[in-house]
Amino acid sequence: MAADYTNLEQIRLEKIEELRAEGIEPYPHRVERTHTSVEAIQAFEAVEGDEQAAVVQATLAGRLRSMRPMGKIIFAHIEDGDGRIQLFFRANDIGEERISLFNRAFDLGDYIQASGKMFRTRAGEASLWVESFRMLAKAVTPLPAAKDEVVDGEVIQHATLADPETRYRQRYADLAVNAEVRKIFRKRAAIVRALHQFMNDHSFLEVETPILQPIYGGAAAQPFVTHHNQLKQDLYLRISFELYLKRLLVGGFERVYEIGRDFRNEGVSFKHNPEFTQLEFYWAYADYNQVMDLTEQMLAFVADQVIGQRSFTYQGHEINLNPPWERVELRQRLAEVTGIDIHEHATAQSLAAAMKAKEMEVKPGATRGKLIDALIGNHLEPNLIQPTFLYNYPRDISPLAKSMPGDPQVVERFEGFLGGMEICNAFTELNDPLDQEARFLEMGRDYADDDEERHPMDEDYLRALRYGMPPNGGFGMGIDRLTMLFTDQRSIREVILFPHLRSRE
Repeated sequence: MAADYTNLEQIRLEKIEELRAEGIEPYPHRVERTHTSVEAIQAFEAVEGDEQAAVVQATLAGRLRSMRPMGKIIFAHIEDGDGRIQLFFRANDIGEERISLFNRAFDLGDYIQASGKMFRTRAGEASLWVESFRMLAKAVTPLPAAKDEVVDGEVIQHATLADPETRYRQRYADLAVNAEVRKIFRKRAAIVRALHQFMNDHSFLEVETPILQPIYGGAAAQPFVTHHNQLKQDLYLRISFELYLKRLLVGGFERVYEIGRDFRNEGVSFKHNPEFTQLEFYWAYADYNQVMDLTEQMLAFVADQVIGQRSFTYQGHEINLNPPWERVELRQRLAEVTGIDIHEHATAQSLAAAMKAKEMEVKPGATRGKLIDALIGNHLEPNLIQPTFLYNYPRDISPLAKSMPGDPQVVERFEGFLGGMEICNAFTELNDPLDQEARFLEMGRDYADDDEERHPMDEDYLRALRYGMPPNGGFGMGIDRLTMLFTDQRSIREVILFPHLRSRE
């Protein structure tokens, strides 16, 4: 279907035709660039004031972000990936015809190439004195602005890009006009680099496991289902890397990790997106206590690398990542905060009655595990601002974790919390194939087919366990939430380049 162009877009389309009629290609194949904006300014400042130094010649490329025609001269700014730089055009140098062409055919948002010499204006701004220029890409649709601009005391009004949903749907425009948004995603990339460096420095091997899996597992979540036509087989987008990474421990790798995408067919919220990025690692001969220690070291290292310090502000709270984190037993903290001792309520019915007695909301038909999750989510998580580990979780919400010695109903599991959010989840991993099989059977028997806590029987994983898997500690952490914390963003959509949104009617 042909695009429904606005009047402004129609005018720009006509300019494209005019340029081509004059023998000027508005989308040329090649670009000649010698410097970025920052490189050009640095090169100029390195020789500025040295009368013996050669003039700095530069060819720059970028998007036109401002234009101020003043008769036979023009001041403009272009923006590239490094920053902005001013261009100075003068008819005496390039001719009145070229000045006229620029004023007539070039618009804000166009990409241009400009060559000339670096100098400093009377106002003190390092700039390029343009000797030649050309179009690199004509923008048909005018860019919106992050906000109205003030130029020489005058407010220049633009079509602003302020609505969050529009920003997410048109992230390309959001990035083009919002430097702060670009900073968020540069910081996200720095977080991932730092995590890679930390894991590699600690002798973990980076691996890749299947995204399409014949059986999903490793987390409590509903999967996305797809179909392989040639194999005539339903497949699932993975909800976790866990079961495949632990297979690698069976194969002889002692420390493995993966950073990649998981997919969970669940609701969206300020901290949930159906497609998200996660770090998982598995560490042979370690337990959840050692994993806690490593987690503290890892987050402190990432903070050092990314923000240059271990304290930061998140939603008005000053958070400090210096080890050690507070460590609190889950049962103890729930009893302190809610007055309910979950060990005294072995069934969902008993726990639900205790919650109702305290006038807490109880979802009809909820399992004991979901009730405990609700207690954590509603009464503990929002108040866990400073780094905190809650540890020792009920067995019925942790089917892949090893039981506590002497207490088979409690497992060696912890969750880490920061800024009122769960940030990571870890176990001393269950490596007894008979116990694991019994738990799979229990989940299949006691939970409905559409219950996210139901783990399907994975015969191949059990076969791997029967070959022998070393004792190990496992860990998973959401990269999106970590980025939210380090960039002080309340919504997960602000840290995902292209978040999933409901289709517009």
